[in-house]
Parts: sequence; C-alpha cells; structure tokens
Amino acid sequence: MKLCRRERIDNLHSHDLHDEATSRLFEKGLNPVEVAMIAGNRDTLMLMRYTHLRANDLVGGLG
Repeated sequence: MKLCRRERIDNLHSHDLHDEATSRLFEKGLNPVEVAMIAGNRDTLMLMRYTHLRANDLVGGLG
C-alpha cells in the first residue's frame, strides 16, 4: 500500500483492515448475518475467523 510506504508504516496489510472493520461492526451492534453481508463473507464461520473483539467492548455491551 502506497500510503503505508510513504508514512513508513511496516507490516500493515489489507486483511488487517478487514479484520478491524468486521470487529468494529459487531461492536456497533450489527448481527452476524448483517456483518457477513457487508464484509462479503459467505458464511459466519469465515466471519468469525476475521473478527477480533475486545473484552472491554463486550462488557460494555452488557450494560
């Protein structure tokens, strides 16, 4: 990615951004089917592979 080279950011890949985006969609309250459709995943198994939720965010959602 050109921007990463220009800004001297090492070891950032497009799949890292995909992982981050899917995780944030869950944090916003979307359900797995909605997130899978937005992220372009065919099933929720693949979706779970790319999702990395933080414990603090999960606890906050229990409110």
